[in-house]
Amino acid sequence: MINILIGFSSGIISGMGIGGGAILIPLITIFESLNQQTAQGVNLTYFIPTAIIATIVHIKNKNIVTKTAVTLGISGLPGAIIGSLLATAIQGDTLRRMFGFFLLLVGIYEIYKGFRQSHR
Repeated sequence: MINILIGFSSGIISGMGIGGGAILIPLITIFESLNQQTAQGVNLTYFIPTAIIATIVHIKNKNIVTKTAVTLGISGLPGAIIGSLLATAIQGDTLRRMFGFFLLLVGIYEIYKGFRQSHR
């Protein structure tokens, strides 16, 4: 049941374009006791069908700039190769700390951005 709730909440976040991995990876490392590399692999596999559905909805709502999406997608391929090679080479504990630090920075930025917008 917990996996269903994790998947459902991650799907909502993914559909909004925020990134379900921010929820999925920490929760499955905690509740499923998976190592960081396996959790990231599960996240990437999970991402495929949710991204397809979200993409279809966003295309229907005309929320995609095709030229930008194609450019980012093509240029992201080499980065994905390098990133996956790095992720498998780095020890799980180090990778988990790096991921946590990244999430912390994103959270701080979002809070800062929210305060900045509310003062305008």
